[in-house]
Amino acid sequence: MKVNRTVSSSRRKQRKAHFSNKGQNRYRRMSSMLSKDLRNKYGGVRSVPIRKEDEVIVMRGTHKGRTGKVSNVYRLKYCIHIDSIKREKTNGQQVPIPLPAMSKL
Repeated sequence: MKVNRTVSSSRRKQRKAHFSNKGQNRYRRMSSMLSKDLRNKYGGVRSVPIRKEDEVIVMRGTHKGRTGKVSNVYRLKYCIHIDSIKREKTNGQQVPIPLPAMSKL
């Protein structure tokens, strides 16, 4: 059953809206939930958009439980780079691993 008449329930239209979003909408969609103590500090706000230099904890995936500072917010690909999560290339160079923004605290 469709709840909101102004939003399409078509998968095709939802994907188009997701991938053709403008920067400000991507900024809002790349939000992450706050920890309980920060939620109490900021008056019940549950989530805020992720910014550079934020401290985050990875909640899902192979890097679950690791913490670090956000070094880059890549809005075009809906991902972020954390300074402590990197992998080594075959030539020895360290490169950041892109992580989805939704799975952070």
